[in-house]
Amino acid sequence: MYGRIKERYCFEFDRIGTDGDHVHILVGAAPRYAPSNIMQIIRNITARQLFEKYPEIKEQLWGGEFWHDGGYIGTVGEGITEEIIKNYIEEHGKPEEKEGYKQMKIMEF
Repeated sequence: MYGRIKERYCFEFDRIGTDGDHVHILVGAAPRYAPSNIMQIIRNITARQLFEKYPEIKEQLWGGEFWHDGGYIGTVGEGITEEIIKNYIEEHGKPEEKEGYKQMKIMEF
């Protein structure tokens, strides 16, 4: 899934993690994409492909939507380095959550 996004949009997925009810993704992209567009592209494609592969999950979701409307976007710069973001992603989440998403074959970095 992410392999297709990477090829089509030239995004570089570096880290992914979860912290219970949300996801952290460190992704690099060409400057032609605004950060909000990057998030929108990832959300649209992942939701569509997950619903195609697992249509039953749509019935279990609030309002049938995979992603919540909200979100936070942080960027590298002004005192925030790539290493700080990588460490943040790696340190968050419970061990059982980390083990669970290791098993997911959705992400192909």
